[in-house]
Amino acid sequence: MKPDLRSAWEKKVLVGDGAMGTFLYQKGFPVGISYEELNLTSPGVIEDVHRSYIEAGAVLLESNTFSANYDKLSKYGLETKVEEINRAGVRIARRAAGDNGYVVGAVGSIRAGKRANLSSSELKKYFSQQITALLEEEPDGIMLETFYDVEELHLALRTVRKISALPVICQLAVDESARTLDGLTLPEAFRILEGDGADIIGFNCRTGPNGIKRALKSLQGSLVLPVSVYPNAGVADYVDGEYRYGASPEYFGQMALSFAEMGSRIIGGCCGTTPQHIAEISAALQGYVPQPLPVPAAQSLNRITVHEHFSEDEGTGGGEPTLVDLVKERHTVIVELDPPRDLDIAKFMKGAEALRRAGADALTLADNSLAVTRMSNMALGHLVQARTGLRPLVHIACRDRNLIGTQSHLMGFDALGIDHVLAVTGDPARFGDLPGSSSVYDLTSFEIIRMIKQLNDGIAFSGKPLKQKAKFVIGAAFNPNVKHLDKAVQRLEKKIASGADYIMTQPVYDTELIANIAQATKYLDIPVFIGIMPLASGRNAEYLHNEVPGIQLSDEVRRRMDGLEGAVGRAEGVAIAKELLDAATEHFNGIYLMTPFMFYDMSAELLEYVWKKQGRKLSPLFR
Repeated sequence: MKPDLRSAWEKKVLVGDGAMGTFLYQKGFPVGISYEELNLTSPGVIEDVHRSYIEAGAVLLESNTFSANYDKLSKYGLETKVEEINRAGVRIARRAAGDNGYVVGAVGSIRAGKRANLSSSELKKYFSQQITALLEEEPDGIMLETFYDVEELHLALRTVRKISALPVICQLAVDESARTLDGLTLPEAFRILEGDGADIIGFNCRTGPNGIKRALKSLQGSLVLPVSVYPNAGVADYVDGEYRYGASPEYFGQMALSFAEMGSRIIGGCCGTTPQHIAEISAALQGYVPQPLPVPAAQSLNRITVHEHFSEDEGTGGGEPTLVDLVKERHTVIVELDPPRDLDIAKFMKGAEALRRAGADALTLADNSLAVTRMSNMALGHLVQARTGLRPLVHIACRDRNLIGTQSHLMGFDALGIDHVLAVTGDPARFGDLPGSSSVYDLTSFEIIRMIKQLNDGIAFSGKPLKQKAKFVIGAAFNPNVKHLDKAVQRLEKKIASGADYIMTQPVYDTELIANIAQATKYLDIPVFIGIMPLASGRNAEYLHNEVPGIQLSDEVRRRMDGLEGAVGRAEGVAIAKELLDAATEHFNGIYLMTPFMFYDMSAELLEYVWKKQGRKLSPLFR
């Protein structure tokens, strides 16, 4: 019985296969058709290509499924055949590989060349559909290849890791400079993917053996995982109406030993390579015994984590960790950004993206706070999730909807995959911008928490069973700016008894009060997110202190903000907030930042301050 794939590359250098697309082109299949469709229409042709590589000495085959995702197949009207094509691809490769060969399900980049057109949620859906279909045929592993940016590869890798513990080979496409990829140095990129659970990381396509060799040299001294390399056969040339590649099979054989000595455990070929190239690689590696790996490959399963570099992908749904899960493990920051009061969402979306890049773990959106009419947080929450991948946490107020509307609203959130909510009473309508409107208050904050929890049990507000259960993670609001903190905590206990999963406080402006809150709530068994809102000016400070319910500023803070306006006022507000964060992060893992007046750059600066204080380095992609 052959060893599993991890054990196989731990003991020897595995010879991979060569090109599929360019080889089919050389066999007369024109550019512009779906080569993946041949899995269904000409399976014998695909099996012959696979078998020719096995006969040349390859032991690891990739399924003919590189572009077999919904987005790419839809160009040919094949989007309904995603599962069928992918499953057929693995079966065909398995027949050719025989009992001694290995098969990995090939998954290529979707977003390359069209970044602006696909959201993170669409990418997740398409990757999940393809990978699930591949896994149904039980390949030996998954190969994620020809990714031009680390962010997309991170997302694809996380998609695999949600549903499978099989070996995953990750391959980046770098140019001849081989220094950076999407703003990251190669060691930074490798560390990100290692933390996400990759088993092997390497390079394919875009460059020939020399370019990949340069990339490997830049990684010397920083490699922990084994490496895979699948270079092109040099640079393509267009001669007499045909594409030709110049790197000879003999040259590939000469380079194979160099790659092996630099830590490669899988060596194959990409565009332009043929069975002759693979035969030369196989011959060069005959009898080669590699050095022991620095870290046993089997340990890679222990590195399946929520990686700090890409917090946007710790988002909703699919069994991914909730905010409650995250805050138990590390400091976790929720940032509030108010929905706009008009129909222009451009600045809001720009702010959401800026906060994502600064490392926010979730974006929280109020539900017409202070009874002022704003755009629906359901609509904006969905847009934030779809366009940025950032997790939305939406408030739901008792004020605006009766029982019918409240359940309907929550059912809509569930359908959109928005599963984090904050249940609040809501400020009375008569104090807002439409004072003639009614405050409904069919439910108290305690009751709405219980009713949302009831949806999680699959029971409607009416008591009738639903066909499935919701998955809401429910927050409760807490105002610690009161004379008797102990009584406020007793009220909080009732919300916890009603089913609250976490607590979000009103903004606090006193370091001593933060310590008191920590002491008063330390026995509670759910996390507290302490509220911090930077002040924008002296006028803003006085307004909050004197006119907004639930907010109280210390005399020291009011003195420091007195008379300050504009950039000077905002700078002092951020300085005060940083001092409060110093105190808050000593006592709480949960931080709740509130953005004043859409000055999202203030919140972004505070996010970066928290992460720097915690020693958490964000990649350049998120700066």
